[in-house]
Amino acid sequence: MTIDLLKVMPQITGEIGLDAADLPSPSTLCKAFDRISMSVCRVLLRQSAQLHDPSKHGAIDATFYERSAASRHYCQRTSYRVQKLKVTKLVDTDSQAILDVYCSTNREGSDADLAEQIARRNAGDLRSLAADKGYDKKSLRESLRDLGIRPLIKHRVFAHYDHAHNDRIDEQHYNQRSMTETVNSAVKRSLGIVVHRRFRCTLCWLGNGGTRERDRPTPQ
Repeated sequence: MTIDLLKVMPQITGEIGLDAADLPSPSTLCKAFDRISMSVCRVLLRQSAQLHDPSKHGAIDATFYERSAASRHYCQRTSYRVQKLKVTKLVDTDSQAILDVYCSTNREGSDADLAEQIARRNAGDLRSLAADKGYDKKSLRESLRDLGIRPLIKHRVFAHYDHAHNDRIDEQHYNQRSMTETVNSAVKRSLGIVVHRRFRCTLCWLGNGGTRERDRPTPQ
């Protein structure tokens, strides 16, 4: 899609010093993107977020992307069994810029543990972190406070004092948590078809984001 768009945008190609005849084939561009390491992609994602002057108030949420291959023969030949990707995004609530992304094909581990990992990686860029009750975990709140990040995570109500904890939350910043749903919707509409995992790691290409490498997950 990028190559097709550039062919009908002579002003853009002129700015980057290219002519339509100089553009590579789409497959060449895809392979070039796949060769970029995740450490480089993470730097690009961070730099692009800084262009939007982030507010240091973040929100985190996860969503699922349906993945289905067009060819059954291809699935059988490559043992492709991935049906869904779980994508967790850290979003700046003011600018709606994506600060970090984690993508996985398995469902092991809790959302709270993953949020702690992402927050630790972005500690210097956050003053608060909002999340829904699915991230309700004492150890996550303690880790965020140790990192100098104010947790804005609603408590699941099991006792009367849980209501008191929830009443002390900064509602103005917590209510901005819904910005993650706005970003998820926008990404699914514009980039959903190109979100995918990479070989031997739980990574994805989402604009220019990624996460740390680990062993290849078991396909779901």
